[in-house]
Amino acid sequence: MREGGTEIIRLPPMSLNSNAYAERFVRSIKDEYPGRMIFLGQASLRRAISEFVAHYHTERNHQGLANRLICPQLQEAAKEGAIHRRHRLGGIPNYYYRVAA
Repeated sequence: MREGGTEIIRLPPMSLNSNAYAERFVRSIKDEYPGRMIFLGQASLRRAISEFVAHYHTERNHQGLANRLICPQLQEAAKEGAIHRRHRLGGIPNYYYRVAA
C-alpha cells in the first residue's frame, strides 16, 4: 500500500463510527456497479471512481440529506422545455435535467 502512495491511518480501538462514511461510500459503489464493468488496469479503475465521485457529489440525491445533493450546482431550474440526460460510464448512472432558460 505504501509503495502505491496510500497513507495508512490507524483507527483508535473501540471507535465504531470513525470509518462509517468511508464504508458507506464503498458500499454505494459496490451496490450501483455490481459486475457491470470490466477494469483493464488501474487507469480504468481510477477513471471509473472519479466519474462515480462526480456523480455522487453533484448529481445523486442522498436520503440522509433529505434528498438533497451534497454539492449542488447552482442553476435556476427550468419548468418547461426538453429534458436532457447526462450519462456517465456508459450509461450506468444517469442524470436528468432541463436547461435553464
